Amino acid sequence: MNFFDAQDKARRSSRRLVLVYLLATASIVAGVTLIVALASYSFTSLNQGMTFGAFLANYSGMLALFALLMILVIVGATAFKTATLSSGGGRVAESLGATQIPPDIKDPKLQRLRNVVEEMAIASGVPVPDIYVLEHENGINAFAAGYETGDAAVAVTRGALEILDRQELQGVIAHEFSHILNGDMRLNIRLMGVLFGIMVLALVGRTILRGSRWGAFSSRRGNSAPVILAAGAGLVILGWIGIFFARIIKASVSRQREYLADASAVQFTRQTDGIANALKKIGGYSDGSHFQAADPEEVSHMLFGTGSRLSGMFATHPPLTERIQALDPGFKASDYPVVDRLTYRAVANEPQVAGFNDGMTTAMATGTTTDLTETIAEMVGDPEQEHIAYATGLRRSVPEKLYDAAHSQELAFLLAVALILDRSGRTRDRQLGIATERLGVERVRIIREYFEAIEEAGAEYRLPLLDIAFPALKRRPDAELNYLLDLANRLIEVDGDIDLYEYCYYRILVGNLRQSMRPSARNKRTSDRRRSVRDAAVELLRIVAHCGHDNEDERKRAFAAGLATFGKWGSKYAFEPAYAFSVPALDRSLETLLALNGDGKRMLLEAITASVMSDKRLSISETELIRAICASLDCPLPPILTEEHAG
Repeated sequence: MNFFDAQDKARRSSRRLVLVYLLATASIVAGVTLIVALASYSFTSLNQGMTFGAFLANYSGMLALFALLMILVIVGATAFKTATLSSGGGRVAESLGATQIPPDIKDPKLQRLRNVVEEMAIASGVPVPDIYVLEHENGINAFAAGYETGDAAVAVTRGALEILDRQELQGVIAHEFSHILNGDMRLNIRLMGVLFGIMVLALVGRTILRGSRWGAFSSRRGNSAPVILAAGAGLVILGWIGIFFARIIKASVSRQREYLADASAVQFTRQTDGIANALKKIGGYSDGSHFQAADPEEVSHMLFGTGSRLSGMFATHPPLTERIQALDPGFKASDYPVVDRLTYRAVANEPQVAGFNDGMTTAMATGTTTDLTETIAEMVGDPEQEHIAYATGLRRSVPEKLYDAAHSQELAFLLAVALILDRSGRTRDRQLGIATERLGVERVRIIREYFEAIEEAGAEYRLPLLDIAFPALKRRPDAELNYLLDLANRLIEVDGDIDLYEYCYYRILVGNLRQSMRPSARNKRTSDRRRSVRDAAVELLRIVAHCGHDNEDERKRAFAAGLATFGKWGSKYAFEPAYAFSVPALDRSLETLLALNGDGKRMLLEAITASVMSDKRLSISETELIRAICASLDCPLPPILTEEHAG
């Protein structure tokens, strides 16, 4: 899977969806207006012996007003539906009756679900999404929803929790994370808004027809009953025609994304059995993937399984057997297993503490690595089995005190503060003094304990702990989150000299919390001129070159190595030996670089790879800076792994 190509494809699909929406709206409005005009001409005295053409010309203002009213109804309904979903993926899950799993999980199946989701998030380099369960749905299904990674939610049915084993559940969750990484979530929410806007006309027409009484209307002289009934019938007919084509559009968009997500799940886990067996169980299970308690029509395009019994051209998913055969070519329709839900009642408790996989750690833990097997651009949005295995070991070995804090709505706030504290010790006492003024002595005592536990655990636990803590942080009111961001800003500016580590964590914290507070307000992509974008890219490269190299010669070589990937235009820029790191400069560069498309981001990350690896070393500060850059550019980066060799 190529992350940048998948993102660009999702954006192109969004643009096509907008175009189709405009065409459908125009066609429906024109059709209904024409029906009303014909009814008015045929059944009322307004025609006064005129030809139909003259009638249209004479009453064009009235008909235009009617058309405008129809446009306002469609656009207003779309805007209303989109606004109701503006609080992010959790709102979509809750609208279907899903409940968020609590921090103090007692159900072992829910514990297993949270473990799998957290491991997938750590492996993917994204914050842990909110986790929901559809308790009243016995079918095997799941979905991911949201605008961005910072407000994403993953929901799983109770049937999936009870029937799927860990490997199968991991395959399903990997499928849903593919939708998160590929940019499908925002497209899916837009589809929901468009479908509702088109469908509302049919609902209005049906209401008109049900509410009208033909006999009562026809008994009145000069009444407009035929026109009203014709308008209602027209709304119903054209509304359902619009829904017909909207369903076809939804199905055509969704099917290809489902094939991609299935393939990506295999790529993530490096085995086909998990997701393939989950699909086979759907086929052999009496409830399949169907929803009973909730209406899946609006969300059918974002489900793991179909959710309904629609088939043929309306099906949002490829035929189940074809999906399985794409993963297991030898499978036949007669091979579906017989699945009895009662067989899958028990699940063993998972151990919380375990060691890492033998020989596998991160560049952040070791501080150096001899080489990168692939560029950073190739790693983005492309977790592999090694990342998931590493994430599983890391999650299980997180110190219990820190793991519990990350899941506590109260303590996650304090853990976030501990993660931002100065590691060098130069300003930590002053930071703790400010925290004492703001939070009190007892809370600062807990912050100290967390900081010491983090230092003892090691650098590679820092970013995963921040990612794991996001669901608990997002449960707090926006006012408290803004207070946290203000406090964090105050702590890193305590001496007027922000170091790179503090900046990286602050940038990631701010980016993800702002996404969760304002999900529909996507990161601003400026329309800067090409020169401004190039200047920003070179400025960023200067910062990276100066970050992990000890002397000017190494920095110059690093800068030149990165600049060479830009081609001819890069030769116009020169190395600056007296360059000083500036947080405002890095902020401006990252904001400007949001304008880059997929190809531009790929080139930029390849330049960063060339720069950081010019000395065949990858320092902890470089690793953290790269993560902050990728997070700021909406490019989720998995852990940078290296293999330790004995002897």
